[in-house]
Amino acid sequence: MTIFVDADSCPVKQEIVEIASNYNVQLVFVASYAHMMNDSQSGKWVFVDCEKEAADLYIMNHTKKGDIAVTQDIGLASTLLAKGVYVLSPRGIQFEEKDIQTALELRHLSAKARRRGEYGKGPRRFSEADRITFGQEFTRLLSNSQCRKLE
Repeated sequence: MTIFVDADSCPVKQEIVEIASNYNVQLVFVASYAHMMNDSQSGKWVFVDCEKEAADLYIMNHTKKGDIAVTQDIGLASTLLAKGVYVLSPRGIQFEEKDIQTALELRHLSAKARRRGEYGKGPRRFSEADRITFGQEFTRLLSNSQCRKLE
């Protein structure tokens, strides 16, 4: 199993490194060259072009069934779910096949409203509670994945 992280705007990279170190998993962070860091944390770092969807394409092309991805991109999540990849948001919300169509439709409606000049408040500020929830859900997902491997 490999964990892929859409790392450009991921606020829980350190938590991912710390939690994943307790499991026998490969960790791959994918970011654009614009976000290149000299002090990259543990795990493998892959840097891709600065094109809008380059990191998403890399993740889509390299994941396989049973992998885990951390992203807040609903479009990427929907594609990965179809491949049998487990997808978790940085806020600790696991994307599921039964809910993804509604999320895609809401994203589409929001985009239409923005094109009309209607702007909402945007997402709420990332909080310490979000960080804690992510840690709990990421640990649960990894634990469940380890159990599936033993069956």
